[in-house]
Amino acid sequence: MAVISILANSTAITLILPALGLVYLASWIYTYYRLSHIPGPWYAAWSDLPRMYWVWTGNSHLKQLELHRKYGPLVRLGPDAVSVSDTTEIPNIYTFTGKFKKSNFYSVLGPYHRGQAIPMLFTTQDENMHRRLRQPIASIYSMTNLVGFEPFVDSTIHFFFEQIDTRFVATNNVCDLSTWLQAFAFDVMGEITVSKRLGFLAEDKNVSGLMNVLWDHFQYAAVVGQIPWLDKIFKKNPIIGYFRTTQPNAIVAYTFQQMMQRKKLLEEKGVSSVMATAETTANPDLDRRDFMSRFFEAKIKDPKVPEMASAAWSISNIGAGSDTTAITLRTILYYLLKNPSTMQALLDEIRTAKAAGKLSDPVTWHQARELPYLDACIKEAGRVHPAFGLPLERVVPPEGANICGKNLPPGTVVGVQMWAAHRDETIFGDDVDAWRPERWLVDEPKRWAMDKALLTLELAKDEWIVESSWFVHQRDFLVRFSKREKFAE
Repeated sequence: MAVISILANSTAITLILPALGLVYLASWIYTYYRLSHIPGPWYAAWSDLPRMYWVWTGNSHLKQLELHRKYGPLVRLGPDAVSVSDTTEIPNIYTFTGKFKKSNFYSVLGPYHRGQAIPMLFTTQDENMHRRLRQPIASIYSMTNLVGFEPFVDSTIHFFFEQIDTRFVATNNVCDLSTWLQAFAFDVMGEITVSKRLGFLAEDKNVSGLMNVLWDHFQYAAVVGQIPWLDKIFKKNPIIGYFRTTQPNAIVAYTFQQMMQRKKLLEEKGVSSVMATAETTANPDLDRRDFMSRFFEAKIKDPKVPEMASAAWSISNIGAGSDTTAITLRTILYYLLKNPSTMQALLDEIRTAKAAGKLSDPVTWHQARELPYLDACIKEAGRVHPAFGLPLERVVPPEGANICGKNLPPGTVVGVQMWAAHRDETIFGDDVDAWRPERWLVDEPKRWAMDKALLTLELAKDEWIVESSWFVHQRDFLVRFSKREKFAE
């Protein structure tokens, strides 16, 4: 009987294993053929490993641009992933109704605190949560309110140049401007969010390793996000977590620390409502209605606001906001300094405005926005070097979708590749690889078409409203920087 049982089990295994192999093979072939009508490198149709490798090299944006130039507006990047470069598809994919849900890439990108995901406006995949996070703070990021933060920004801009003069101009030492712009970005976002600089400029150091924390987080999320289920093995694995002691994200920890200190100040003052932070008190930490104060107010006004919303909003400001700020400033100044004629054109515009009495000291946002060449430089920087180098992934809804004349089946991960879309010659001209701010100084219909194709502007209206807090004030910084002719020589 034992022999018969062994033979029976052996026969079952012999039948089951090939059956499972056939099912897997059939699934693999089906996955290949469901997007076989979308062009792309043949090996990308079988695995997500190639696109993961491209991201790991740090050159995925250039590789994907190359693929779009070879294959056209649609490129298959993986078994279920399609990249889009046609700017006319932007409003179809990134709809306000949330028809195309965010892919699982965003589950990797979002921060965690004590084992719990923090629902962020940019990363949450839940459309209902997205609305609950966005609606209470939409007015805070309105142009009227953002201009009110000018005193916060002015003090940090002044301190930045004070440090530059003391540490580098007076001593003739070489300034690593890239690092100092990142330091400035952290400090200015700290100033407008929690009414205090983080200390990067004053101490001339990477405070608490925050720069590395941000870099490491984005590096990990970018690579592992190409195959999101790996995150459940590498970082969110409860078994590994049990044996490994992990330090909390320094940016998240700093934000919660600031929140606790703010609440303690309110309790010590006997303030029963956060609304009182808008009133004049003896405590300067309670007088300034920074972003955190306004976030607290929004939480009290709307009881439906998620519990961790104030933390999520503040983390977005300090973390993502500072990174976008630094990238934008680096790009603008890099191209201005590399192209002296454009720097000279900007200087001429500033001098003319100053001579006409149209610029005060410090310059205000309302004054800076009247400088068309400066505006052109900012837009051109967002075009040639968008801060986000990967497609902003969405998932095709159950009914499928027609993108660029091709039918994409439900569940396909699709996203616009900004580096390719911003080099659309039909929109931006035949010199798309060149830095040329003058392309934006055209008649209204042409400029409007380019504005609609610039994702850094379009997404700032909804997904990236946090970044819009800096878009308003970067003009002030750039005018003051450009006026210092020592940098332009």
